[in-house]
Amino acid sequence: MQRNAHTARAAAERGGETGSVVVHVQLRPRRGSTRRCLAALAALAAGHDGVGVTVTGLSKDDRVVRVTVGVDLGPRAGVAKFSPQAQAAYAFVSELFTTLYDFMPVYTAEPGAAERAAAATLIERAAGGSSALDALDAVPTTPVVAASPVPASTVPSSAVAASAVPASRVPLPRAAGPGERIPA
Repeated sequence: MQRNAHTARAAAERGGETGSVVVHVQLRPRRGSTRRCLAALAALAAGHDGVGVTVTGLSKDDRVVRVTVGVDLGPRAGVAKFSPQAQAAYAFVSELFTTLYDFMPVYTAEPGAAERAAAATLIERAAGGSSALDALDAVPTTPVVAASPVPASTVPSSAVAASAVPASRVPLPRAAGPGERIPA
């Protein structure tokens, strides 16, 4: 649909364009480093007072905990004009990616109902003074879904032929002798 002054005003009157834009970033720390991740996130958020940051989702599997962080960029019109609020929020997201790189941040979609409920429990328990890890224990573990095998019709025949060669017939690379260099 093409936008012009008339359709933009009509959309604003209906309430479609007046809401805030929220970016969701998911941090995926290993289970043993969840406390360190949450502490680093809290320290980073404390350094950016003007930015609306909240934990919007929480889930876990056997290896990692997925912490979804919602960053409020501000009203849609302000984001389009790159307002100071939007600039501060973008700076926070950029710093989140660089500072918390060890926790594998990725952009993600809005979390589901179960993840939002777990995040609300985390925030309630943290406000009550209990440990974040206590709230994490209450979150059910989501099973990791294994990747489905590739159908044989999509595998090239040369790959099938190469995989059929026994390992004993595949030559190993020659090791370098003393004082010898093997060119690449």
